[in-house]
Amino acid sequence: MKLILNFLFTFILSVGVVEGRILLNQPIKMGSEETGFTNTAAFGFSPDASGIENTKALQMAVDKAGTIVVSRPGVYKIAGTVYLGSNTSLVFGNDVYLKKVDERGLFTHVLLNKGALTKTYDHNIVVEGLHVVVNGIDKNFTEVYGLRGQIAFFYVKDLKIERFRCLDLSKGQFGVHVCTFEDLIINDVIIKGYKDGIHLGRGKRFIISNGVFQTYDDAIALNAHDYATSNPELGWIEDGIIKNCHDLIQESTTGYFCRILAGAWINWKAGMEVQQSDAVVSNGRIYRVQANPDGTKYISKTQPTHTSGSQVLDGINWGVVQTDVTYTAGVRNLVFRDIFLEKPRIGFSIHFDNDRYSRSYYPGAIVPKQEQLLFDNIRVLYDEPKGFLSVNTPLDVVTITNSSFRTGGVSFHGNKAMADYQKTKINLVGCIFNHKGEMILLKNSVANKQILLKTSSSIERFDEFSAKLVSEEGKIVVESDLTGFKQ
Repeated sequence: MKLILNFLFTFILSVGVVEGRILLNQPIKMGSEETGFTNTAAFGFSPDASGIENTKALQMAVDKAGTIVVSRPGVYKIAGTVYLGSNTSLVFGNDVYLKKVDERGLFTHVLLNKGALTKTYDHNIVVEGLHVVVNGIDKNFTEVYGLRGQIAFFYVKDLKIERFRCLDLSKGQFGVHVCTFEDLIINDVIIKGYKDGIHLGRGKRFIISNGVFQTYDDAIALNAHDYATSNPELGWIEDGIIKNCHDLIQESTTGYFCRILAGAWINWKAGMEVQQSDAVVSNGRIYRVQANPDGTKYISKTQPTHTSGSQVLDGINWGVVQTDVTYTAGVRNLVFRDIFLEKPRIGFSIHFDNDRYSRSYYPGAIVPKQEQLLFDNIRVLYDEPKGFLSVNTPLDVVTITNSSFRTGGVSFHGNKAMADYQKTKINLVGCIFNHKGEMILLKNSVANKQILLKTSSSIERFDEFSAKLVSEEGKIVVESDLTGFKQ
């Protein structure tokens, strides 16, 4: 049906329509006033043009706003960033590729919204059918400190990314990077390579669906807090759905299928010790330490008060991050559904960073509790002893339904960020356990932490199966129908 509709649409455009009557052999004009869309070919965007010429041509086309179409198949060189404004749909036809080339130096983004440069919201943007060939042109960030997607959006509302492809991510840039957003749809993506596939910063109301990932680093990163060099702003990621996604096997790996990263910070005070990526609130703004990740500790004696950019005080480079002040960052009200995990690594990690690159939780800050996470129909497809879920932040409730476990369970562990990791409730309903023999379903190694575990309607595939708890310093209370837990 879709192929038929596409054919009819193309046919009608090619012959012309006036007052409901099809007119044969009528040439179609390229201007948006006549057709309702703009064809980039009218501006010289061509597989035969240079990257510099194509960058200029595509920019002129998208500046028209409305619906912009790239219809001619081929590989189009791109030598710089193209900036999209509000009310713009950029549609790429089949067998169209944008290939990054170095004709005037390395650059970061293929596409970036115009408002990213001024922190002004853009609205109603669609990118459809884009296939980016990175071609080794990899630069962490340029226009916005910490924004590093091959396609990136910062300060955007009502954004849709459909049928995106990138099969050669390098080590510096994410595939898709969106931060400070509302109402985001990312659907039908295939992303492969060395860095994060989809990387989100703060925002609300989103869906990521129908994704295939084969990445060395995280397939999906929900980094409400982050390294200073990996997200331009801090805050909560909330009210989202991630569904029908596949994490494919790759020869080497780090990271997780999904990283969920939280954090918290305090008001600036004289004499406080800071390090790379630490955040503080001062003078109605959030500032972050922008330094080398070499483990250096600094003593801050002079309060940062500048209104933009960065300034060095007491040997500390303070960068202005944002003017809407918050003291916590995390993830809440999130649903994972129909996730297929082929790569043998921890599937989901909810955690704080605490290393030379970043300290997510500053001692004494407000506790950022992750809230209301649901995992439904998660399929673990490997037998290596890797964890299903790893947690080292406070978390209120985890619900896991209709999911399939093999060897790895749920692990809670601290990183000495705080004294009280608070109580967590875990509910497992209708899950299948495919392991023969004893399996550690839940491990609690956080001192004084209490976990309530409930399981019901469980299926044990093998008679030899037995669930086990490990509680090293914390406490686990169990209500369960599983062998090994039954009273």
